[in-house]
Amino acid sequence: MIGHRFINFNPQENARSKFEQLLDIFMQLLTYTNGDAGEALSWMNELDKQYQFTDKDYGMGDFIQDLKDNGYMQENPVDGSMSITGKSEQSIRKRSLEEIFGKLKKTKQGNHQTFKHGQGDEVSPDTRPFQFGDTLEQIDFTESIRNAQINHGIDSFSMHEDDLQIRETDFKTQTSTVLMIDISHSMILYGEDRITPAKKVAMALAELIQTKYPKDTLDIVVFGNDAWTIEVKDLPYLQVGPYHTNTVAGLELAMDLLRRRKNPNKQIFMITDGKPTCLKIGGKYYKNSFGLDRKVVNRCINLAAQCKKLKIPITTFMIASDPYLQSFVQEFTEMNNGKAFFASLDKLGAFIFKDFESGKRKTVY
Repeated sequence: MIGHRFINFNPQENARSKFEQLLDIFMQLLTYTNGDAGEALSWMNELDKQYQFTDKDYGMGDFIQDLKDNGYMQENPVDGSMSITGKSEQSIRKRSLEEIFGKLKKTKQGNHQTFKHGQGDEVSPDTRPFQFGDTLEQIDFTESIRNAQINHGIDSFSMHEDDLQIRETDFKTQTSTVLMIDISHSMILYGEDRITPAKKVAMALAELIQTKYPKDTLDIVVFGNDAWTIEVKDLPYLQVGPYHTNTVAGLELAMDLLRRRKNPNKQIFMITDGKPTCLKIGGKYYKNSFGLDRKVVNRCINLAAQCKKLKIPITTFMIASDPYLQSFVQEFTEMNNGKAFFASLDKLGAFIFKDFESGKRKTVY
């Protein structure tokens, strides 16, 4: 019997290089600086002065050169300014995924599945007797031979139709998701940075879908006075503006995007911290930041009802705890028959990922 073998622990083995350690910090700072490489490097220099990240053998200049040599950053030959590359953008998404998804309780991996049997992709442990119309590929020959031996003996092997067993398969779902992100000015008000956690969640969700669920689609809609789509690669650069909150414009754009998707499973995730305060009527903006304006709220409620008719559930993640805002979200959610979470910033990722995963286990009708 082989027992346990103990060896001396060497902390230097499997230790990460100084570049890898600094790269983690740099990638975190890029999220906070909206992808501004120059500002992130300035922050790193200030942090280095305070916490001595570097030493006589490896300085900040070496780190900058390694960033360029490894394809994370490029220098403009005209003015000398620094900018991140596509490799950095993907690295930020991967690190966001590890940071957020890695904290969740581990479950069995694999594509999302429904519980509807049929000629799908994934083999199910369930079997059933053969029926007219079943294909040869569906026959479980191990179980069928076993039945033949039980029913007719092993001396003279014979197999009849009644002996055949069919292995069930499950359909894998495809889901079209629209992630709506509030970029109104309130996302950075009151000394609290709410846009950075929202960006991290969006980047992690995008990376999860692209790597684990490649057949799914993800559209990202940002909304302030107006609403527009952004690409996944643009997420690190996303920042708030001097905007009101035109939730109606965001919902209308999200619905329009989902109408074009052919798969049956559709959903909207909306991250916001405030009440709807703006409408665009004709070419003019109707704005009211004081309290809940029924003219604005009613339009939101109507869109929630329309989404319900289209079988598009809306899950709202409110980064706010004001009672009157909670009452609005409750009314909005009941009209859509959706879900609402009043999430703190540090729990936002867990809420979204758990809801995304559980929402995939739907039957395809």
